[in-house]
Amino acid sequence: MSNIPADLKYTKSHEWVRVEGNMATVGITDHAQHHLGDLVYIDLPEVGDELTAEEDAGVVESVKTASDIYSPVSGKVIAINEKLKTAAETVSKDPYGEGWLFKLEMKNPAEIDNLLTADAYKKIADSDEGEA
Repeated sequence: MSNIPADLKYTKSHEWVRVEGNMATVGITDHAQHHLGDLVYIDLPEVGDELTAEEDAGVVESVKTASDIYSPVSGKVIAINEKLKTAAETVSKDPYGEGWLFKLEMKNPAEIDNLLTADAYKKIADSDEGEA
C-alpha cells in the first residue's frame, strides 16, 4: 500500500500539497511514482509563472511513460526543486520530502478546501490501482 501522509491534501490526479500559511509545496504522491516507475526527467514550471488550479504545470517522464503534473491551487511559482533537474529519482526515493516539485504563493488559499483529505485520496488510489 502506498504511503499517504494524513497532514497533506491531495488531488485526483495524484499531486500532494503541504500548506504553510499562504505557501503551498507541491509534489506527486507515492502512489503515482510507484505506477510511473523509474523517473528519468521532470519538466517543472518557471519561477514567476502564474498557475491556476488544475492547469498543466509540468511533466514527469519515466522509463515507461510520461504524465502531466497539474497545479492543485492557483498562485505564483516562488521556487522549484532544482535538484530534480539532475536527480529525478529523488521523487521516487522521497516523494513527500526531498522529492517536492515546486512551491506556490497561493492566490486563493480557500482553494485548499477543494482538495482531498488523505482518507478520500486513499479511496481513489485504492480504486485505481491500474493507473496513475
